[in-house]
Amino acid sequence: MPRTRDELARRAAEEIRDGNYVNLGIGIPTLVANFIPPGQRVVLQSENGLLGIGPYPADDQVDPDLINAGKETITMAPGAAIFSSAESFAMIRGGHVDLAILGGMEVSEEGDLANWVIPGKMVKGMGGAMDLVHGARRVVVIMEHVSKQGQPKIVKRCSLPLTGRRVVHRIITDRAVLDVTPAGLTLVELAPGHTVADVQASTEPRLTVAPHLAGGHA
Repeated sequence: MPRTRDELARRAAEEIRDGNYVNLGIGIPTLVANFIPPGQRVVLQSENGLLGIGPYPADDQVDPDLINAGKETITMAPGAAIFSSAESFAMIRGGHVDLAILGGMEVSEEGDLANWVIPGKMVKGMGGAMDLVHGARRVVVIMEHVSKQGQPKIVKRCSLPLTGRRVVHRIITDRAVLDVTPAGLTLVELAPGHTVADVQASTEPRLTVAPHLAGGHA
């Protein structure tokens, strides 16, 4: 079976290094905060102006004035800072975010990302994704491998409006982990129970398999 949302978030948390400043996008990426190992020095940043996000609050910790960019209630870690969104975006655009973990609707074989709008559907705005994909030093996208209709979300060329071109470094899905390289997509890890063949069958571009493939069944 594919990874659950929590399992996806737990796997994405492994991408975070000690001392990183990290931005978590809305949706599944926000769950990553719950899986950062105790003792790891990580500072989570939200583009609406908070540096030092903690895990989701328990029922008796909910404060309606503390929200992330996805309008979800959050907690503040010791030493957290609140400031204007202008200062927050200056941090992002200035290259001070080590890692952005974002959701995705489509990712192309060249690392193009589409994650902010589906034509014809209402959207509140593009948020900070366009700044994050260009300002963060590393961009990791986590998403389901296929759409609800069973169509590949990792494609040769994105059909949805782009958030950024050639900005994604790694894709983590419920079936696999893939790296974007100058030569195309490299399959580096399989989710439990999956094979190279079934991952390739649900991926539009041709994949290169890493010499030391991790997990799953080759």
